Amino acid sequence: MEGYVLGRLRRRQFLISAGALLATPIASFAQQPTRLVRIGVLAVPSASNFATRTEALRAGLRDFGYVEGKNTLIEFRSAEGKYDRLPELAAELVRQNVDVIVAGGTPAIRAAKRATETVPIVIAAVGDAVAGGLVASLSRPGGNITGSTYFAPELASKQLELLKEAFPQTTRVAVVVNPSNPAMGPTMQAVESAARSLKLELEQFAVREPPDFDGAFVAIAKKRYKTALIIDDPITISNARALADLAVKHRLATAGFIEYAEAGGLMGYGVNLIAMWRRAAFFVDKILRGTSPGEIPVERSMRFDLVINRKTAKAIEVTIAPSILLRADRVIE
Repeated sequence: MEGYVLGRLRRRQFLISAGALLATPIASFAQQPTRLVRIGVLAVPSASNFATRTEALRAGLRDFGYVEGKNTLIEFRSAEGKYDRLPELAAELVRQNVDVIVAGGTPAIRAAKRATETVPIVIAAVGDAVAGGLVASLSRPGGNITGSTYFAPELASKQLELLKEAFPQTTRVAVVVNPSNPAMGPTMQAVESAARSLKLELEQFAVREPPDFDGAFVAIAKKRYKTALIIDDPITISNARALADLAVKHRLATAGFIEYAEAGGLMGYGVNLIAMWRRAAFFVDKILRGTSPGEIPVERSMRFDLVINRKTAKAIEVTIAPSILLRADRVIE
């Protein structure tokens, strides 16, 4: 069963076509909103670290005729990396009488869900909407939530598999993970299952916020790990460059999400989060035009890309298995 699930993660599989993600709905321009629309955005990272995703959302909204400063107001709330701030921020958005809340990541979406049963919530991107208890099912989510999801546990397992394939002699892998994220339970179960089949020994190193990064990597180096897996999380994604720099400093061969490889990490495998945030505008538009969010099926993103940073490989003086390089969708020189 595990092999079957991982097999479904081939990088060129689609459930949502690239056209569906990026196409501009020209017809919608003829039906621009006649009143001021208020859209709340709830995020874990700071505004600066979240800028590319909020700009993708703005671009998607413009495609549907929602122009910030003209007929649309975006209320952005950031927890600045502190999960315990999310409940009050979500409640604040509700008090602002926003028409819809857009959020990404299990902690932010859970906070929004607890804050309101009436204001529609759009999931821009989340690891597993059903397993995380956010929706009843993908086909009929029910309640006030809809949006897009992907398979975070299986993705993390695939990243570990690729790390082992790239470095066949590996027997021990350090796992950099944020245990404060409630979505990490299913993810780590999947990773541990994959490790058993790959005959790998794992050890977790917790990073709940950026000040934890240095200590985690020093501990990894002291235990003489040569490889590490960086688990997808709002904190790790928004601080990808800091993590990549530390991995290079300690000469670690690492695998993680796409943004991690783009920021200087060795390998990245995953979904295009920027495209998912732009796609969130589609759900916002449907809701604002009268469709109940609970009746809009949750979409599953199943396009996955492999990115290899050859520049980083040279910097830490490692050689990646040719089979991995041949399968890469993109190689950063």
